[in-house]
Amino acid sequence: MAIDRVITSESKNEAEENFNVSLRPKQLRECIGQQKVIDKLKIAIEAAKKRNEPLEHILFYGPPGLGKTTLANVVANEMGANIRCTSGPALTKQGDLMGLLSNINTGDTLFIDEIHRLSTPVEEFMYPAMEEFRVDFTVDSGLHAKTINFPLKRFTLIGATTRAGLLSAPMRSRFGMLYHLEFYNTADLTLILKRSAKLLQLNCDEGTLNLIATRSRGTPRIANRLLKRVRDYAQVKGQGELTTAIVESSLKMEQIDGLGLDELDRSFLRALAGVYEGGPAGIEAIAATLGEERDTLEDVVEPYLLQLGFVRRTNRGREITKQACEHLGLKYSKKPTADDGPELFDSGQP
Repeated sequence: MAIDRVITSESKNEAEENFNVSLRPKQLRECIGQQKVIDKLKIAIEAAKKRNEPLEHILFYGPPGLGKTTLANVVANEMGANIRCTSGPALTKQGDLMGLLSNINTGDTLFIDEIHRLSTPVEEFMYPAMEEFRVDFTVDSGLHAKTINFPLKRFTLIGATTRAGLLSAPMRSRFGMLYHLEFYNTADLTLILKRSAKLLQLNCDEGTLNLIATRSRGTPRIANRLLKRVRDYAQVKGQGELTTAIVESSLKMEQIDGLGLDELDRSFLRALAGVYEGGPAGIEAIAATLGEERDTLEDVVEPYLLQLGFVRRTNRGREITKQACEHLGLKYSKKPTADDGPELFDSGQP
């Protein structure tokens, strides 16, 4: 059997380019969804260009996978600026940040992901940099310590966070533009998948991309991830094209149900329904039961379950809803409260 081989550097580079294709949009006109945010960014960018000055500092916040990093890169591209990327946990001391700030040119963009995880000393070091474009940097220590007032060039800080509530009020107030990214609807996700399928040179039957979109939890990152997994399945189990049967079989193998819930989501709901009898239960207790980190449950699992109405947050903890029990085929029982009056708990007895 003949084996295809790459025999020229030109064809090899072309193959690598196709393999490493990025699905992220590069310009605002390529962005799909989040229309309110896009419209506001267009106005801010156009106004800044007319004034020939950098943008104000921007904060993007919302659940993971909705495009905060992508929008940061798009904004930098639209402004024709260089972008330097880092994350909150990577900036452990003032010197780490000083190394970035001292190399920034006028109009450049500094992107800090997970900005809510900045340490207090680093965050306070940022305040004069954001407001006055200068920093007071201390060198040496003890008797030889001295503070140097270091001027900075005007730059744009773009922060991204999944936990806007953990940002301190002084830090949040220093951002000129704050944009909340919401979950995408199925129509927008389908358009995103059509664009991704085109970039991946993937042939799809009518309705297959919509099927993937309905199970993507309103999140483009998940939609593109599922598209790549379905593509792999189609190439191994099918003819390389997406059909309804191929998509259904692939998603079943990935343990993604009709509403987009994965095994971790279902484990969360089963623990709440079974171990904690429907709740209320504290998030720490549920995390310990599942052997997962609390942050994973709060940032990845809960937002979508709350959106579906499968979980309620109360001042006493999390509670499962009747809709969730019906979806999982579990018996719904509600613990009595002081306001419920008669016993509402379903013992399961006839």
